[in-house]
Amino acid sequence: MADVPACDPRPGEGAAARGRAPGGMTGPAVAEQARPLRRALARYFASRIPDGAEVDDLVQEVFARLAARDSEAPIAHLSAFVFQLAANVLADRGRRRFARHADAHVPFEPERHAEPDIDPHRILAARQDLEAATRALLQLPERTRTIFLLHRLEGRRAKEIAAQLGISVSAVEKHMMRALQHLSAMRTERGR
Repeated sequence: MADVPACDPRPGEGAAARGRAPGGMTGPAVAEQARPLRRALARYFASRIPDGAEVDDLVQEVFARLAARDSEAPIAHLSAFVFQLAANVLADRGRRRFARHADAHVPFEPERHAEPDIDPHRILAARQDLEAATRALLQLPERTRTIFLLHRLEGRRAKEIAAQLGISVSAVEKHMMRALQHLSAMRTERGR
């Protein structure tokens, strides 16, 4: 909204009493003059957004913008200026929410999304499992181990591995089967 020069047709009445800011005031002074509009701003935002928790933040944003105003040009109608600023804050909020896909966000639920408690016994068991799997892999013939790692760790398909190593797809499958049987036997043996 463009700043319009103030005119005071009613002598004797203060400019703030009619919702007008006196000329020559910078941001902090204008924000102080607009303080009586705080409740009206809260109602304005509460009627336009579903999340009441944001109302205070939006009202604060209006006052922050008023305080940041560096123009000394007079504001003819302070309340109109403040509510135009509130409309701009609301529009900016809508643009930010749209750009961030805010309506598609899932709220955080601790019981559903939280990390499970870190149990030292689980950590120790996982380390021991990893060491046992590493030992079992090292016991495999080199080609079988290579094929297993290419397939499981690098996600390559049997056809790609066969082409890379110059062997048939069925040979790759046999090596994979051998590796899986060996790892399974080692795990079963370890579980006893």
